[in-house]
Amino acid sequence: MPCDGDCCHNQYTGLRHAAARPSRRAVVGMLAAAAAALPARHSFAQAPSVVAAGKDGLIDTHHHIYPPRFTTANLKRLTEDSNALPATAYTGWSPRLAIEQMDKANVRTAVVSMTSPGIWFGESEEGRIWARDCNEFGAQMARDFPGRFGMFAAIPLPDTEGSLREIAYALDSLKLDGIGLLTSYAGKPLGDLAFAPVFDELNRRKVALFVHPTMSCCGMKIPGVDAPAIDFPTDTTKTLTSLAYGGTFARCPDIKFIFSHGGGTMPMIVQRIGGAIRNFTPEQRAKILPNGVEAEFKRHHYDIASVAANPAGMAAVFKVIPVSRLLYGSDAPFGSTTAIADQLAKFELPAPDIAAIRRENALRLFPRFAA
Repeated sequence: MPCDGDCCHNQYTGLRHAAARPSRRAVVGMLAAAAAALPARHSFAQAPSVVAAGKDGLIDTHHHIYPPRFTTANLKRLTEDSNALPATAYTGWSPRLAIEQMDKANVRTAVVSMTSPGIWFGESEEGRIWARDCNEFGAQMARDFPGRFGMFAAIPLPDTEGSLREIAYALDSLKLDGIGLLTSYAGKPLGDLAFAPVFDELNRRKVALFVHPTMSCCGMKIPGVDAPAIDFPTDTTKTLTSLAYGGTFARCPDIKFIFSHGGGTMPMIVQRIGGAIRNFTPEQRAKILPNGVEAEFKRHHYDIASVAANPAGMAAVFKVIPVSRLLYGSDAPFGSTTAIADQLAKFELPAPDIAAIRRENALRLFPRFAA
């Protein structure tokens, strides 16, 4: 059902209703109706900026947003896919609520992203519409709350043409901070050659690339257990492995990868993943993994969202990943900004290492947030 003017007029308020899966015509019609009720660009000008967190506050690289038009049209998809939050959690989200939660944990800046199930639902035109709408929403939010928000742009992968077009618009026109992807699309991990043209362009641009898990890996339901609990960390591990053995890491050395949740299950089974190298010839090894799998994984960045509350998991992360490659992530609104910040403060690490995870490591990727 298209969103009416009363529903869409204020980007900060909750939404009144959900729509069924929209057809291509319905999506175009909905956005046309919304455009008639709203200015050409998202606007938050009437909501005063709140700047309570100190300039030395945390930088959160794992923080999700729910643009109202997207949420209205896709609420059924969101609630069925995530299995984690009630509908009111999505419709009640707003930039002001995000800032309130950030301030409680002294988070100065959140580099936000869309999360699973993403903005591509199998139809290219629809995916392009939602990528553009969500990216413009995030860009306006960052302009109206200076210093508080950055954004990893959504792109409609596996639509190659649409993705390349949106990369150019998001980075060149909107000046967003990087690109956000899910770990797999249409059953293919990110190392699949079908995605090579997009990764080659991301490498050319030397982008920061945030990779968030989705559910495609397992397909076995366990009654009473939310699928993301197991599928998310497993899908991250599978896409890490595909990027390594498929040659994307070697071919695209200038992409600044950021993987969620401490790399999923990878730190716990890194030796098993490394054992697969025996299936490659010496020439292949030299080309795709000249220094081995573990050395390759150590090059990339990982946030501590979710895993920070798991001492055993963090022990594995610290064993495999250098502190210089770890980033603060809250997983808001799914996770608590304060809970992760509190856990970080309890790590038995030297103060400079805590400061690195809190802020300094992220500043090397996003130096504009130093001001």
